[in-house]
This record gives sequence, structure tokens and C-alpha cells, in this order.
Amino acid sequence: MQVPKASDVLANDLRERILRGEFPSGTALPPERELVTQTQMSRTTVREALRILEVQGLIVIKTGRSGGAFVQQPGGAAVASSATLLIRGQQLRLIDLLETREAIEPACAGLAAKYRTDDDIAVLDAANATLGDLDIPLERFLQANVDWHLAVAAASHNELLTGFMTALSKAIYSSTENTAFVDEEVRTTTYRAHKTITDAIRLGDSAAATRRMTKHVHGYAEAVVQVEKRTEIEIEES
Repeated sequence: MQVPKASDVLANDLRERILRGEFPSGTALPPERELVTQTQMSRTTVREALRILEVQGLIVIKTGRSGGAFVQQPGGAAVASSATLLIRGQQLRLIDLLETREAIEPACAGLAAKYRTDDDIAVLDAANATLGDLDIPLERFLQANVDWHLAVAAASHNELLTGFMTALSKAIYSSTENTAFVDEEVRTTTYRAHKTITDAIRLGDSAAATRRMTKHVHGYAEAVVQVEKRTEIEIEES
């Protein structure tokens, strides 16, 4: 029988209290000394429990006179961090990334058509305007491409989807960084596809946005697989 560590037990208890709203976002947890007194655990155990919560993105530890452990509710950044670790740790195949994009991005586009704001449309237009400049270097094209796809996710106003896409962004960049693949024809095709999807989102046409994004990411995936010889996703550490 495996006995859980005291720090894990305390971290689990504090985590549940945070998620139940007992400690609202922005408020401070009881001071370390008070937690030691309340739990009858050692200071080392309490610090280890707080470190677990910090890694999970549930608290921010600040030092100094007005420091302490301050609660923050998990958001898209927590999803992105976990998914990034999964991609790097499991050495996922390139096909896994492409299939995930085909599953997620059409849904993002459909929701973006329903919930987009004028500011969302402005971001999409700006990213795609950069993509339409055939004279920019490959690095700027790739970053503008990622920026546009992230903007579609952000326009969905769904934190889970945005978190997943944020995590995938570096992998998308890495998997398409191929000068033999990203030629002038690919750039032009990408710009036009993005424009038609943006237009559907602008008009609030969820079905068209979903359909056009499905066609775009599927076609892009097929083209990448034909050229890209790598089978694993390689992402540099931030």
C-alpha cells in the first residue's frame, strides 16, 4: 500500500479549497507559519505543498514584506503549459500534431464566427496582411501564420481551446519551418485561405468558417507530410 506524502496531502486539500472558491482569486493563503500551526506539519512540508500549487499555476508566491502565496484561478495559460510539457515529454509524432489541429481548429473557427468582436477581427486582418507580403523572410511569415491561428482561437473566447492552441503554436511553427515547402505558391494559398475564413468569421457564418478551416488545415497537413521527413515534433525549451 502506497502512503501519500504529507506535502501531497496538504497540496490536495488546499487545491480543493481554492477550486471551491474558499480562497478567491487574488487573495492570500494563510501565512506559512499559520499553516504550520494549523496542520502540525513541518515548515519544509508546507513549503513543498505550496511549491506544488505554484507549479500547477494555482498560486503565485511573492517575496518581501507584503509577500505570501496569492491565489490565481487556472486559465488558458495552465492548459498551454501542461500541453507543452506533454508534447515535449512524449516526443509526439508530427502526425499527432496535424491530427490535433484538424480536430481543434475548425471548432475554433466556428465559435469565432459566433463570438468574435471587432477587436478580434482587427487582429485577424493584421496578421493576414503580414502574410500577404511575399517579400517578408520565412521567420516572419511563420510567426504571422501562427499569430493568425492563435487569433482565431482567441476569437472563440473559449479558454480551453485557446490554451490548447497556445501550446501547439511552437509545434506548428517548428513543423512548418521548411524553406523547401514554404514557397511563394504556399504563401499565396495560405493568405487566400485565411482571408476566406476571416471573411466567414466577420460575417458570423459559423458553418462556412468551420468548413473553410477544415479544408485549410487538412490541405496544409497533406502538403507538409509530403515534404517534411521528420516524424517527431521538436520544440526548443523556452
